[in-house]
Amino acid sequence: MIKIDYKDLGKRVRELRRASDLTQEELAEQCGISASFLGHIERGTRVASIETLVCICNTLRVTPQYLLSASLHTFDDHMPEGISAENRARLSEFLRLAQDTLANWNE
Repeated sequence: MIKIDYKDLGKRVRELRRASDLTQEELAEQCGISASFLGHIERGTRVASIETLVCICNTLRVTPQYLLSASLHTFDDHMPEGISAENRARLSEFLRLAQDTLANWNE
């Protein structure tokens, strides 16, 4: 079973919401949920439905992959054997930076 990192997802939602100059009330209203529930999502204490997650993504102009990136397999999971730990870390960091850059491309 896959474990979803809801705290990281919530942190990303909060950061993007703030960067978009939206209050919790404004984002919640646009997605048809209460501000209280959005607060729980941002703290990682409640789970958003797929519909709510898609609405948040559309409103904040990011992909679900970006919000879920801490829970998705990465390049490191498929890295060839024989690569040193130092180079694995460098490649993983490069991939993370590339994903973040692509997710924020239209800003």
